[in-house]
Amino acid sequence: MILRAILWRGVLLAALWCLLTEGRVDSWGLGVASAVLALAASLILLPPGSIRFSLAGLAVFLVYFINQSLRAGVRVALLALRPRLNIHPGIEPVSLRMPVGVGRVILVNTLNLLPGTLVVDLAANHLYLHTLDIGGSIEEEVRVAELRIAKMLGLDLDDEP
Repeated sequence: MILRAILWRGVLLAALWCLLTEGRVDSWGLGVASAVLALAASLILLPPGSIRFSLAGLAVFLVYFINQSLRAGVRVALLALRPRLNIHPGIEPVSLRMPVGVGRVILVNTLNLLPGTLVVDLAANHLYLHTLDIGGSIEEEVRVAELRIAKMLGLDLDDEP
């Protein structure tokens, strides 16, 4: 299993280097050294077997993320263009079902990238989310994001939020 992880991660890191340098051959000396160091760091920070990554789950997550980004962006733009701002910003506590680890990091970063939301604090099993309109269904939206990320990473969600 570790050999397969080394191979896949090595190929992905080499491809990333190739993309970043636009395929320039003269940069591969530094590229190989960078890829080896990045590979070592990835194996230490995310040991093989700790998650069961799903390409189908990634595809579903990307569709979800793009859809949510567009919907939230339009919502924020419409709020900004109204002559009278009818927003009720505030911080909402949301309980988490996502276990501690890489899934929670992806969840927080996903919520931060969606227009109109920002995670301001993360404690034990709660996060505190600043939203432009606290009257919305933010907890339901967090549950959907948790589910999409859990399916992508092959994680089990805690039963009780």
